[in-house]
Amino acid sequence: RESLPRRTLGFLLQRPDSFYRQLATDLTIAVQASTAIQGRSMIEFNDDLEPAAIARCLIDIGARVDAVAVVALEHPQVNEAIANLRANGLPVFTLLSDVTAPERSGHIGVDPRKAGRSAAWTITRCSHHAGPVGILIGSHKYLGQALAEISFRSYLRELAPQFVPLEPLVNFDDPRVAFEATIGILDGHPDLAALYNAGGGMAGMIDAIRLRGAGDRVAAVCNELIPETRAALIDGSIDLVLATPTKRIAEIAVDAMVSELTAAGTSGPRHLTVAADLMTPENI
Repeated sequence: RESLPRRTLGFLLQRPDSFYRQLATDLTIAVQASTAIQGRSMIEFNDDLEPAAIARCLIDIGARVDAVAVVALEHPQVNEAIANLRANGLPVFTLLSDVTAPERSGHIGVDPRKAGRSAAWTITRCSHHAGPVGILIGSHKYLGQALAEISFRSYLRELAPQFVPLEPLVNFDDPRVAFEATIGILDGHPDLAALYNAGGGMAGMIDAIRLRGAGDRVAAVCNELIPETRAALIDGSIDLVLATPTKRIAEIAVDAMVSELTAAGTSGPRHLTVAADLMTPENI
């Protein structure tokens, strides 16, 4: 192992909540477990989700690593940062949500089309009645979330038109904003059939469902198995969690980054997706 090349793999994640802390742990373990390099991980969290801030952080960490993976919004400033890093020979991958920068080396995440359609499949079977369906989204600039929402709507339009999706409300993946948005949906639509959170802020949505006592009349689906969503599955506040398999994502990401370094960028961009883990009260 001492003869293997030393490489530092960088990861720019978002605010260090329980989900991103778990992803960071899994990435660290995956880097250490690589048999192709003597790997060191450099993980940074970014609380500022403005595109300019993400771009600055990406350029900063990119100057200190051999390859980098980033969770980012789709925005020209982010794409320009990726192009600049790639022009300097640094492989850049996107994690969880893709961007359109052609210079990126690849993308690793959950398949958003399958996630959105799985959410729609679930609410059509768990709802007590047909009717309006509330939708929350972290940001339309997350391509993964946007595609999940589009796929959710397409399933209902094709196979369950009696369920009518409302216009999505943006919550910036913030539990406080998600709480207020969910309260507004519940109070504004007494005949609400279901809720789908295609982004983050799950704890806020769950708090609102509990406050209004809506768990026994509104079907609900959200992302990520964290302590708050686990408890909500158990007490019936929500019906399904679409959980990102962080360990698998980390392993795929590290393998792709190492492969890009050893292949000297000759393999071309790779789009690597996995299905979300479907978590119900019976299999957590």
